[in-house]
Amino acid sequence: MTFEGLLRPSVKNIKEYVPGKSIEEIAQKYGLDPGKIIKLGSNENPLGPSPLAVSAIREKARKIHLYPSSDALELRKAISACTDYPVGNIVVSGNGMDGILDTIMRLFITPEAGTIIPIPTFAYYEIATLANGGKPVFVERNSDFAIEPESILDKVNESTKMIFLCSPNNPSGNIVSEKDVRKILESVNAIVFVDEAYADFSGHTLMGLVREYDNLIIGRTFSKAFGLAGMRMGYAVVPQWIAREYMKVMTPFSVDVLSSVGGIAALNDKEHLKKSLETVKKGRIQLSKGLVPLCKVYPSEANFIPIDVSPRTAAEVSESLLRKGIIVRDCTSFRGAGQSLIRITVGTEEQNEKVIEALGAIL
Repeated sequence: MTFEGLLRPSVKNIKEYVPGKSIEEIAQKYGLDPGKIIKLGSNENPLGPSPLAVSAIREKARKIHLYPSSDALELRKAISACTDYPVGNIVVSGNGMDGILDTIMRLFITPEAGTIIPIPTFAYYEIATLANGGKPVFVERNSDFAIEPESILDKVNESTKMIFLCSPNNPSGNIVSEKDVRKILESVNAIVFVDEAYADFSGHTLMGLVREYDNLIIGRTFSKAFGLAGMRMGYAVVPQWIAREYMKVMTPFSVDVLSSVGGIAALNDKEHLKKSLETVKKGRIQLSKGLVPLCKVYPSEANFIPIDVSPRTAAEVSESLLRKGIIVRDCTSFRGAGQSLIRITVGTEEQNEKVIEALGAIL
């Protein structure tokens, strides 16, 4: 007897998310020393987590037998202090930006509801849409990965419930202008979700617009600039009417006690954040200068550099780097990214130099 017929039909259309490769995976596959592998494929913080966060987590570990606060109030208060928004505008998730997206989708996506996704971009927007029975509609970006508001608005119809904009965009690193976002917000009867996972590196945020628009959500994460990717914490700044509904459908106790105290400590460690942002800024310049003679390098305002290695393929070049113990992201799995785009996370000065040298030998 088989029970596969009980599955939602839309689930069968979902392509499994392709994550960045792990150090353990590559070490085993190619017989490499894990300690010598450079991982620059998942946009993690090369400096590691905040020392204050690590200390807070160790201290709290003795109390993990107790349930956390159901509404993560202390964490939301800390986020409120950093964003200058009331606690009533802050929602959180214990599964990074993905958890924020999943909960928001519970609120707005019904069977056959549409979402609009400019591609290439973060694949989970499509997965979350399909998993909730919705229909993703794709809009191609320009050759420089910029969006055209008119192209997005042309796809809007009565079934459109959400529009996803990633700024800086993953995997292209470019931001969306305030002018374009305002135009979209004012032209649609839909929720506009702006994913700002990488906004700390750009110094550009649209968070202030939440005060003006009741259909805007700004998503953020602790995984990138704050170096807490392994803790999977996300938050969003939303209009208060959305926050009230969000609290009804969020997973109970969704943020564990260790993540909560770690996040609060990371928010308060201004020195570590400053050092992390400076490392990325210098590293972007280093990588760009070193790679320009070898391939096409796109400008980026995130903590990664996108490069086009044509006429070679991204799969071919990425494989060559893996054999040298360097993990980058082959963007072939990103819908609409083509066959020659590679995303390289900004690492330490030494790591960046090794990438430049290795690509020089390959290209």
